[in-house]
Amino acid sequence: MKAFTIICGADDFLVVRRGAELWAQLSASVTDDFAKEVIDGNVNTVDEVGIAVGRFISAVQTLPMFGDKKVVWFRGLSFLGDTRPGGTEGAKEQIARLQEILAGLDGDAVSVVITASPFSRRSKKQVEWWKKEGDYQFVEADKDGGGLLVEMEHEAKKLGVRLDKGAARLLVEKINGNTRLALEEVRKLSLYVEGNGGVINEAAVSDMVPNFGEGDFFETAEAFYALDLGWTLEAIRRHFFAGYDARPMITSLQNRNRLLIQLKVLQDARVIGQRISKGDLDRAAGRYVEHFGDAMEKTGFNVFTQNPWYLGRLATPLNRLSLKQLIGFQASFLEAFTGILERPNEQESVMRDVVIQCLGT
Repeated sequence: MKAFTIICGADDFLVVRRGAELWAQLSASVTDDFAKEVIDGNVNTVDEVGIAVGRFISAVQTLPMFGDKKVVWFRGLSFLGDTRPGGTEGAKEQIARLQEILAGLDGDAVSVVITASPFSRRSKKQVEWWKKEGDYQFVEADKDGGGLLVEMEHEAKKLGVRLDKGAARLLVEKINGNTRLALEEVRKLSLYVEGNGGVINEAAVSDMVPNFGEGDFFETAEAFYALDLGWTLEAIRRHFFAGYDARPMITSLQNRNRLLIQLKVLQDARVIGQRISKGDLDRAAGRYVEHFGDAMEKTGFNVFTQNPWYLGRLATPLNRLSLKQLIGFQASFLEAFTGILERPNEQESVMRDVVIQCLGT
């Protein structure tokens, strides 16, 4: 067993969470409190990097008096990423000093947990060093939210409930991809479904989870693309009663409509079917790559950057909509922007008129 484990990644909440689990596991059998030590590695200046590394070295070199194995957690390192202190020569010298100590650790006498976020993987040499000398764990937060979905399922399992895949995706949308909030909502939902079969489904998420961040405009888009005029008008009323502006609502509708136009074109051309698989999407991406380039950052302007499950969910109303109607929706949303500029005090009326124009027939 290697003397140290480094857990790193872009999502500091997930990284610290994984580190805390490992720390609890390693220190569970240690009875001497003086044999357990946590060193803070969150720093802002080069001088603070040196101080933090010095404290860590002192901790691993000071062994307990009563023979217990020492466990040290170097928590929240912020100088292993592309940060202001991390990119300086002074910080690089301190990292080399830290690695020298880590390489010489006696695993029988001390166990070390290091959690670092952000963490730069630009230097292959550095990454290879961490992999060779320690137990290297990079917490991946992929663009489709897969890392978060795994954490949510893991949390549900720990709580003795099951999280449906559709419910998990819906929850990610509602909380706008916030990791900490997602796990808190899973805990809340586990209590809600405890006496109801122990399964968190889409209905439970829809009933119990409020919309956060951009999700505040989620209901209006959901109602509109369910092609339900009554629900859409109610959602608009709730939106403006809460004091929100029309612009984010229009943007949310436009973003979804833009993806649906692309999907409709692909379906009409029989490039993809009604059920959207990853394989079909990848093949279509290869076919039309010249029109999109190699940019793969998630955006509503490029349907191929989206998750296939999410697109399949969005595509539900397409069998009831023509390409002409979708283009008409986009024109109506543009008119809504003009309308709220001309009638800034009547934004709710503008939005009601637009959705009635789109869905009334």
